[in-house]
Amino acid sequence: MMLGLRKTLSREVDNAQLILFRLIYGLLLTIEAWGAILTGWVNRVFIEPKLNFPFIDFDFLHPLKGNGMIYYYVIMGFFGLMVMLGLKYRLAIISYTIMWAIVYFMQKTSYNNHYYLIMVFNFIFCFLPAHEYASLDSKQKPALLSLHCPLWSIWIFKAMILTVYLYSAVAKMYPAWLAAEPIKIWFTAKSHYWLIGSLLEKEWFQYFVAWGGILFDLLIGPALLWRNTRKVAFGLSIFFHLFNSAVFQVGVFPYLGISFAIFFFDRELIRKLFFKAKLKVDDLKQRRSSLAPILLGLLLIVQFLLPLRHWCFPGDVNWTEEGHRLSWHMMLRVKGGYVGLTVVNNDTKESESVNLDDYLSKKQQRAIASRPDMLWQFVQYLKEAYAEQGNKDISIYAKGAVSLNAAPPRPLYDSERDLAKVEWHAFESKDWLIHY
Repeated sequence: MMLGLRKTLSREVDNAQLILFRLIYGLLLTIEAWGAILTGWVNRVFIEPKLNFPFIDFDFLHPLKGNGMIYYYVIMGFFGLMVMLGLKYRLAIISYTIMWAIVYFMQKTSYNNHYYLIMVFNFIFCFLPAHEYASLDSKQKPALLSLHCPLWSIWIFKAMILTVYLYSAVAKMYPAWLAAEPIKIWFTAKSHYWLIGSLLEKEWFQYFVAWGGILFDLLIGPALLWRNTRKVAFGLSIFFHLFNSAVFQVGVFPYLGISFAIFFFDRELIRKLFFKAKLKVDDLKQRRSSLAPILLGLLLIVQFLLPLRHWCFPGDVNWTEEGHRLSWHMMLRVKGGYVGLTVVNNDTKESESVNLDDYLSKKQQRAIASRPDMLWQFVQYLKEAYAEQGNKDISIYAKGAVSLNAAPPRPLYDSERDLAKVEWHAFESKDWLIHY
């Protein structure tokens, strides 16, 4: 059975879908990189803050000094352009993949699911023959030219897209979302929007968006797979993603989401609409056996398992954050609060409150109030800072409250627990968090 599946997935098919997606994806990579500079995102996230919050175990990653991160994103944008043009494609996509992964793991304050999706797609593209047509590489090296690709090059994207939508739908199936609570908060704050502002305030519309979001995520994949509903599904996808773009301004993701449909339409139709070259049987390449489909198959398994890991921890993942990232929990809740930190010198018994403004931006202060891993990282920084001043034996206590979906604020951290003595264990529940 496995040999039969591998033989089927290795079958050469029209590469029109892969080539068109590469052209769009390369453009979006460029826009994402250069747009981050033009909108001031790079400056706000990497240059202005005094402290940086990388993923735990990636604390060796630090932003470049001065305007270094701006130059970094400029270079990354050029690599995206090279991917789109198919110029030194392999060098360009591998370089962009590495650079994007570095900045992804370098900061968590502005975590976004589509940043993670781009990292996954970048990795996939590294293994694909996406530069064998409509590329400068194939023009410069005619022997590279091909109108075919292995079927797995197409199905890896289909499988990944279906996985993302499935888990996005499942994650929304919790009481607060079903009651449209996050939607009500977001839409009420956007009631001043031109043209649609009054509609966003309507309760019936808020429920329509909440339940419609579940149905869209749950059904869009099957609807795109089935020929009879494909065109309708594509139209709904355009409306859904453009609506999200207009209301939430979520970068390139809506346009990436629309482009997913490329992999579900007939390959012949894609070639007829966008490319002139016609398929010939003698264009088929004899490709060597590759480990790429095996590696990408393992990637899919990991992507299917990662969103399940939060069930290994007690409590609500939206509250504790344990297993929240890398799980396609996209725009599910409104969470905010405050936290104050007290440092006690265990030698003198003197205590003082930490002025967070001395260390963190306002966005970072809001983040540590509700994201336990970031609070723990800040505590580690404070320990080092006080040790440098000669205060090596200190205790640090956190006291605050967090509101989830506009519910009354409640403590997230145990105010009696000395966080300076707490160790981080990624696969263990944090006993200094308060569950309800």
